[in-house]
Amino acid sequence: MNRPEARSALRRALEISRELAAAAALGDAVLAKRLDADRLQLLKAARALPQTDGDLAVLGEIGALNAQAIGSLQHGLRAAARDLDMMSVGRRAMRAYSATGLRR
Repeated sequence: MNRPEARSALRRALEISRELAAAAALGDAVLAKRLDADRLQLLKAARALPQTDGDLAVLGEIGALNAQAIGSLQHGLRAAARDLDMMSVGRRAMRAYSATGLRR
């Protein structure tokens, strides 16, 4: 891969990172996983050549978008875990009160 191809790969990786962050914000983990795999291939290809300051700035932005995407996905995971926990608490309470046999 030559320098222009490497820069093009980095620019495309940045575009994919933006798409990935948007998908993660919407909670679409399947799309985020696919985009991450595509981006990884581009980054591996661009890694072969020495990086300029501009390339490093693009990589920094990609890193920031990646952190944002991870945060969004983790937030969704924690929200789902809280919902499941609350459902479990409700089920346990329902079983406990139904076992008392109290009728209204």
